[in-house]
Order: sequence, then structure tokens, then C-alpha cells
Amino acid sequence: MFNSSDHITLQVNGEPQTCPPQTPLPELLEQLGLNPRLIAVEYNGEILHRQFWSETQVQDGDKLEIVTIVGGG
Repeated sequence: MFNSSDHITLQVNGEPQTCPPQTPLPELLEQLGLNPRLIAVEYNGEILHRQFWSETQVQDGDKLEIVTIVGGG
């Protein structure tokens, strides 16, 4: 039987992802193989400024939209 206390489920760019409860956002981004310097994060419908990433712990049912920042000219 799957124990819900072992993992939570959240949506990342519309896809279900699982991680341990209380995972800090930067750790989740690292698990997803993303470079934090090259992305922007929308957390439950709000742009989450980088200064708040380290204190944000993802919760069951959260919705994240992660956008890669592309330089150009």
C-alpha cells in the first residue's frame, strides 16, 4: 500500500511529480535537473521571486509552472 506520508504529489508544468514532504523548492528544481539561474517559477499562480525560493517548501497539490529564460538579442 502506498503510504501518503512518504511522498506528496504536485503539478509541474501540468505533469504530476512526486517528492518527499517538506522538500525545499531549490532541492526540487535540482531533482528535476533544472539550472536555477536560468528559470523563472510560478508557484500556485504567482511569480515566486528568487529570494523566497530557499524558504519555500512544496506542499501536496501545489502547482508550479517553470519557464526557462532564454537570452537573445
